[in-house]
Amino acid sequence: MTPARVMGLALVAGLALVTGCTAEPAPVSPRDRVVPAGGFRLVAFDSCPEALRQLKTAAKAYVGPWGFGPNGDIRTFGRAEQAGAPVAAGPADAAPKGYSGTNTHEVGADEPDLVKTDGKRIVTVQHGKLYVVDPATRRLTGELELAPGADQFGGAEDGLLLHGDRALVLRRDGWAGMATTAVPEGGGRVADAPMPDGIVGPRLIMVDLSGEPKIIGEYRIDGNLVDARQVGTTVRVVVRSAPRLNFPYRERATDEQRTAANREIIDNATADDWLPRYEVTSGGRTSAGRVGCERVSRPAAYSGTSLVTVLSFDLGVVTLGAGAPVTVIADGDTVYSNGPRLYVANDQRWRVLPMLTTRNIAPDPRDETTEIYQFDISGAGAPRYVAAASVPGWLINQYAMSEWDGHLRVATTSGRTWGDKPNSTSSVYVLRADGTALTQVGRVTGLGKGERIFAVRFVGGTGYVVTFRQTDPLYTVDLRDPGAPKVSGELKINGYSAYLHPAGEGRLLGVGQEASDQGRVQGTQLSLFDVSDPAKPTRIAQYHVKQGHSEAEFDPHAFLYWPAERLVVVPLTVHGTGLPSNVAVALRVGDGGFTEVGTVDHTLGTGRPEDLTPIRRSLVVDGVLWTVSDAGLKAASFSTMKTLGWLRTA
Repeated sequence: MTPARVMGLALVAGLALVTGCTAEPAPVSPRDRVVPAGGFRLVAFDSCPEALRQLKTAAKAYVGPWGFGPNGDIRTFGRAEQAGAPVAAGPADAAPKGYSGTNTHEVGADEPDLVKTDGKRIVTVQHGKLYVVDPATRRLTGELELAPGADQFGGAEDGLLLHGDRALVLRRDGWAGMATTAVPEGGGRVADAPMPDGIVGPRLIMVDLSGEPKIIGEYRIDGNLVDARQVGTTVRVVVRSAPRLNFPYRERATDEQRTAANREIIDNATADDWLPRYEVTSGGRTSAGRVGCERVSRPAAYSGTSLVTVLSFDLGVVTLGAGAPVTVIADGDTVYSNGPRLYVANDQRWRVLPMLTTRNIAPDPRDETTEIYQFDISGAGAPRYVAAASVPGWLINQYAMSEWDGHLRVATTSGRTWGDKPNSTSSVYVLRADGTALTQVGRVTGLGKGERIFAVRFVGGTGYVVTFRQTDPLYTVDLRDPGAPKVSGELKINGYSAYLHPAGEGRLLGVGQEASDQGRVQGTQLSLFDVSDPAKPTRIAQYHVKQGHSEAEFDPHAFLYWPAERLVVVPLTVHGTGLPSNVAVALRVGDGGFTEVGTVDHTLGTGRPEDLTPIRRSLVVDGVLWTVSDAGLKAASFSTMKTLGWLRTA
């Protein structure tokens, strides 16, 4: 175990897992301890040289023979690519009447997605191009090339936010802008990979939609785009970056010599190698800048290898500006916001799991932690840091966090979930901001022994937690008394739900996989749960598609529920059957179960099922169901699924 850990690890120790579900006061083992902000208090640096000195000291302790690579371990990819990563728009029943919007976690905190609508227009980004559709006439009214030469294999897909006549496109351009993993030097099997000179990282593009769409501003910054949230006209963008250092691999050296050489590289680094650079383009002019040392804060314990920057932009003005960056020395991979507050969370799986799976070594409980930072974003200016904490375990995605009545609820899994004797268990912690600390006021532990969390949804004072290994326990957790949360009910069925969606009073929809008694998955299933009695949750209906998979299982943005018609629409990819391989299926939810309304497909014109393009999203505008794929957009009738219009973009 390296002596310097990712920020916050030194604050949390760990012992054995707590067994059994309990909410009553008990001696709290370090593994179940929520560490408040004492060690997390953010402190500004006295000077830039002092900031650089401390960054170097921490990084040198953390670097290994492979640089920040294998077993030195700095991540180069965001969690957005993992199954279970979030991305969605508020529940459809909370969207303005007449159109569905994006399926988001919280009403009022919009999330980037590949398609947006305000009821007057539909805007989508595909293959480096932006398209504008008039839903009333069902015509393509605008097209704009954002990235010449981009195609469907050009990397991570773009995201989109919309307000009035402004669209903000978030492109995950290029390489992650992280410190390189070492590669063999001259004559080795792999050539050195020198650090690029220019900014490599997210590209934000502001587009004017008042006429023919045109680019009116751009912003680039070093690092990886983690996520973004929009409240009104204000967009908060979270970026993770790391020192831009290149560690060549010396084949004839020992590990000790390689580590010493890499520490020397860190010694010779400058502030420019650490602090994110940015460029702003407006009116044909480009200005460059760098996040200043005065904008960087540090907790008492940190790794010195990663920075998290929160940027702020106003879509109500004609320029993007410098983003008013607020930077913390930390990692960050999950973003949650309820509107007034923004939370950035980080866990250690990226570093721990490779060691566990390749060596079957039990994790150090101090590595099984999630750090959470709370920011106040209620104003239009830069975010204000409020509080932080560390909780035991790992998050599944942003849905594992939810703020209600001034309390943050967090669901995590700890321990090993694989092998003959898994020892994992899951918990729900209730935290409340107290000064600069997020203090634990209640907890429930011991959920799903030997399993891990597959889905979480908090609805008011109730939490729903799905764990899975062979069967699917759906736990209902009573959180109305934050100081005394308790498990109120449990339902065990085969399979699991990977996403849960409220569907009116006493009803909960789930989309996931059916499974055998041995836990082998058997295709997409939609479940309708009756949770009106939290002590006795039941499943009253199931819709199962053998050998099916749905993007909605890992990206809630692909899920549509339209309450006015009690209509559920999900994309499906089906293998090994006589059905078309790619469709969107529409189901009507009744008191007794599901009724299939029909399916929609996007054909490329060949008539062959294998040429049907996967449908990615569904939305509603003025009583018409629109589906979106990489091939185009289709309008269909609610009642019959009959095609009303087809706009090809591929």
